[in-house]
Amino acid sequence: MTMNPSRFFSQNDLDRIAAAVKEAETRTAGEIVPYVVGRSDLYEEAVWRGAFLLSFATLFVFVFLRRFTDVWMPVTFSEAAMITLLAGGAGAALVAFVPALKRVMAGKSLMDQRIADRAAHAFITEEVFNTRDRSGIMIFLSLLERRVQVVGDSGINAKVEQDEWDDVVRRIVQGMKNGKPADGLIDAINKCGELLERRGVEIRPDDTNELPNVLRMSKE
Repeated sequence: MTMNPSRFFSQNDLDRIAAAVKEAETRTAGEIVPYVVGRSDLYEEAVWRGAFLLSFATLFVFVFLRRFTDVWMPVTFSEAAMITLLAGGAGAALVAFVPALKRVMAGKSLMDQRIADRAAHAFITEEVFNTRDRSGIMIFLSLLERRVQVVGDSGINAKVEQDEWDDVVRRIVQGMKNGKPADGLIDAINKCGELLERRGVEIRPDDTNELPNVLRMSKE
């Protein structure tokens, strides 16, 4: 299942986010790039895990009832095998189409890896590195996984502590929990502007807007 980012952000939200980026960048030489994807990966491993788990559970029930109870099962061996295969297909479909199940079957470690890879790919494809002072920041939100990463270029990371990035992430997560993703993202953007200004990423007299202010969105 793909979660379409356009369902989460109205045109008014997009305008507000672009205005927030523009305002934040008036205080710093940093370039802030918000990016939202529907998912960071297909998680085929999770689908296979769901298929295996439900087929194994079905087979276990058949064996248990036959070996350890007096319950009469009016099915042949071939029919039981077919039911087990169908259960595996149902397990795969459930994981594929129910986001909560996909997150459970994927697991934190796998999601962390795929989100980091997807955020790094977005950082490169959006050319966030292509700034004069290496002062680009990508605020990356992956909807399926409900995860946020802040990816700063070398000129930024040298001046900002990890706990400060964690505070930026927390603001977006809180907005998502409240059902107001745009508000959370705008709060995080404002925080980035304040943080960079305080950390000495100062705007220059000849500073220009090197990257577009718009929210980038992708289904995957």
